[in-house]
Amino acid sequence: MSRIISRTILFIFTSIVFWAILANSVYASPMLPIERMVLSNGLIVLVSEEHSLPFVTVRLLMEAGSRSDPPGQEGLAYITARGLLFGTPRLSAREINESIDFMGASLNVSPDKDYVTVALRVLKKNLDRGLGLLIETLMRPGFPEDELKREIEATLGSIKSEEDDPGAVADKAFEKHLFAGNPYGHPVEGTNESLPRITREAVVRFYKEHYFPNKAILAVAGDITVQEVREKIVPILETWERGKGRTETFPTFPAVDGAGPKIIRIDRPITQANIIIGNRGISRANPDFYALAVMNYILGGGGFSSRLMQEVRGKRGLAYSVSSAFETYKYPGSFQIALQTKNASAEEAISIGLKEMERIQNKPVTEKEIGGAKKYLIGSFPMRLDTQEKVANFLTQVEYYGLGLDYPLKHPSLIASVTQEDVLRVARAYLRPKEYLLVIVANRGQTGPDSPAGR
Repeated sequence: MSRIISRTILFIFTSIVFWAILANSVYASPMLPIERMVLSNGLIVLVSEEHSLPFVTVRLLMEAGSRSDPPGQEGLAYITARGLLFGTPRLSAREINESIDFMGASLNVSPDKDYVTVALRVLKKNLDRGLGLLIETLMRPGFPEDELKREIEATLGSIKSEEDDPGAVADKAFEKHLFAGNPYGHPVEGTNESLPRITREAVVRFYKEHYFPNKAILAVAGDITVQEVREKIVPILETWERGKGRTETFPTFPAVDGAGPKIIRIDRPITQANIIIGNRGISRANPDFYALAVMNYILGGGGFSSRLMQEVRGKRGLAYSVSSAFETYKYPGSFQIALQTKNASAEEAISIGLKEMERIQNKPVTEKEIGGAKKYLIGSFPMRLDTQEKVANFLTQVEYYGLGLDYPLKHPSLIASVTQEDVLRVARAYLRPKEYLLVIVANRGQTGPDSPAGR
């Protein structure tokens, strides 16, 4: 039997009146009953029942992302995660895929910077078989060498094809220079130089050092009861042995380099300049996350209503799309403005982006702007919970970042409480229009040699 350390059943709902007051609209937030268990091996299990469709989604988050890659073997976490589905001592990769197809199910692995997710979606009637495959691939992967080599070659081919994608080139250059010396600085899938160094022995070692139940969160959502989870899933999961793993340290970096702007120009024979301007950002747990969400919506995250879209596209027609975003991880991530424009207008577009960063730092946003931002951020929140897959993903994220299972109740008030003064404060604290990183992939001969884009 499992040792249930904590159990929380939360019936998460928000009244129509509450939504009307906060968002000037009527929303009925979905009821989300959640039960939380911590098993004897440290695995956290979250269950949310929803019986309208005969499907069950199981999502496991394992803290074994690319920031755990050893130096010189960037991409090892990615190859290890992908290798989970390459076979077990009992089943080949082909047999696993055929079983999944026969059930009309899906079983996917998604490596990321902080963690890896393994997701199963299956009809309720096939749940036992689907769970058996999920658990077998997770707990007893075979990592056949021929399959690993094939995956490495395929990944190298994908990396090569991305070299012809100016947007991908800009993204990789931005992360490389923004996070220089930081585990977030390399691509999740690795590099041309590091992937050939990855061996089966390295994959097996990485798996043994990082794949433990006490480093994992399992969410189950859909047509299943808590009692069924206890009876069908928990006993199998408790056979998974707790591990110690490696003690990892994450280097800390100041929010500002203090060296002024840094410009990275990549010359390509293209007609459209791909531009990213930004600086280091925040972790997901930062309490300023909500004020920054409002600020960013006004600056460039709010689509056609955002200042950047109005200035760059609406008034000047320089770009079809321009946006800003904070990429948040367990540790501080990034802020960036991204756009595409003609080579000849790159300098003007960059100048507008920097001026808008300064403008939102120097003058409070209007009541209309902050009201519109809060209305959208509050009103769109229930859409994060309108499918089983979204609920399962939401549960793992909330648990991983320590947001609390009552987060759906807290979120509206966290956004609603943001003031114009808060927006001004966080803009001044987290935007760096004087100490930014600029990456531009463009035809240098057409951008102008005296512009930031051309230097």
